[in-house]
Amino acid sequence: MSINIQPTLENEKILLSPLQDEDFEGLYAAASDPKIWEQHPNKNRWQRVVFKNFFEGAIQSGGAYKILDKTTDTIIGSTRFYDYNAQEKSILIGYTFYSTPFWGKGINHLVKTMMLDYIFQFVSIVNFHIGADNIRSQVAISRLGAKKIDEQEVTYFGEQPKLNFVYQMTKDE
Repeated sequence: MSINIQPTLENEKILLSPLQDEDFEGLYAAASDPKIWEQHPNKNRWQRVVFKNFFEGAIQSGGAYKILDKTTDTIIGSTRFYDYNAQEKSILIGYTFYSTPFWGKGINHLVKTMMLDYIFQFVSIVNFHIGADNIRSQVAISRLGAKKIDEQEVTYFGEQPKLNFVYQMTKDE
């Protein structure tokens, strides 16, 4: 079965729209705060040249989204589906970040719930890569019900491998 890993998804507050080349400036504006990347494996991603590499990887992935706040029509972050495995009926969600004014406002819960509701129509397992030092994201994904199942070196697009924890949710959960 073929699935679309980049449909437009929305709820009352948030619009997930496929990331396009012309979204670079708006997404970089959301990503340029060093605080966003403090716990991330790639701590210098707030720098324009480093973020450009991240953005190119996002575009090439074919599953990346810009996250728009519908009340302001502003790009507030990004996330993506990637590594769909038809045999295992699994996919990953990750590369998620939000601009700091939107932290602690329930946005991550809204975004992930929307993505999970959609993708569980097609897969049975969703995995998440979370940086080993990214306590904030580990807590957030645990609150959604994901469980840590592994540790793994992950090679980000054009970057060196970094230790990540693998969290998992199943359709039955």
